[in-house]
Amino acid sequence: MSTEETKALTSQQIESFAERGVLKLDLGVSADFLNNIVEQVQPLYEPSHQQNPLLATRVQDAWKQLDSVRQLAVHAKVLTALEQLLGRKPLPFQTLNFPVGTSQYPHSDSIHFNTVPAGYMVGVWVALEDIDAENGPLIYYPGSHKLPYYSMQDLGLEPGYPQYQAYERRIQDVIAEHGLQPELGLARQGEAIIWHANLLHGGAARKDVNRSRHSQVTHYFFEGCEYYTPMESDQAKRKRRKPFWIPKTSDFQLPPEPWERPLPVRALRKVLRGLGLADE
Repeated sequence: MSTEETKALTSQQIESFAERGVLKLDLGVSADFLNNIVEQVQPLYEPSHQQNPLLATRVQDAWKQLDSVRQLAVHAKVLTALEQLLGRKPLPFQTLNFPVGTSQYPHSDSIHFNTVPAGYMVGVWVALEDIDAENGPLIYYPGSHKLPYYSMQDLGLEPGYPQYQAYERRIQDVIAEHGLQPELGLARQGEAIIWHANLLHGGAARKDVNRSRHSQVTHYFFEGCEYYTPMESDQAKRKRRKPFWIPKTSDFQLPPEPWERPLPVRALRKVLRGLGLADE
């Protein structure tokens, strides 16, 4: 990024992100491309949504099946902007696609994904159709990324996803304690909203439940870090992550799922002995 032409963001946009923890960016992608994602993802949603298209749901990592989803996750303007914002190479590792608003309670992504050093993770939400105040836009709290990175222990909770609802209640207390004021993430088709790892955000109420709200979120880590899941970590041990980075090209091979990997020889022999099919 040695010339102005290679940059996606102005210095004012970078300063705004540092202050607010959130930034809107027009990706300049065609409506046909985004409409194609909506159409291709639709069959991947669970059967209950197929029967009732207004039911809230999501599909994770559709990029593994749909190249259009992968292309949006590695969009050059997004990658350039993220490198400008954090000064390191961004590494996309997860996509989520949504057909309607989530009405999700506010949370910080840093409870799910964090790094050492802290803060090298962002979420990028792309409007696959126009999003207004009626069809369940994002809701976020500008400046909340400057709060501490709350762990489960900081909030008086045991680590683990069974405690997630209690975590959400604690975050509501944090919002009230600090007098944080929300904004709605209103966006036109093709606009992206980038948020800092620690920004409190969620889904606003769906005022018109008969409308869709197609969107795609991609989560990014950055190179040169240790990656872990704070929700499942404690002070003694971090639950480390070993992400498979979403590739920039379509000629890739996915690693085998854990259940597809061959058992180590010693483990296999132990299983066979347990079945009486091998000598002690």
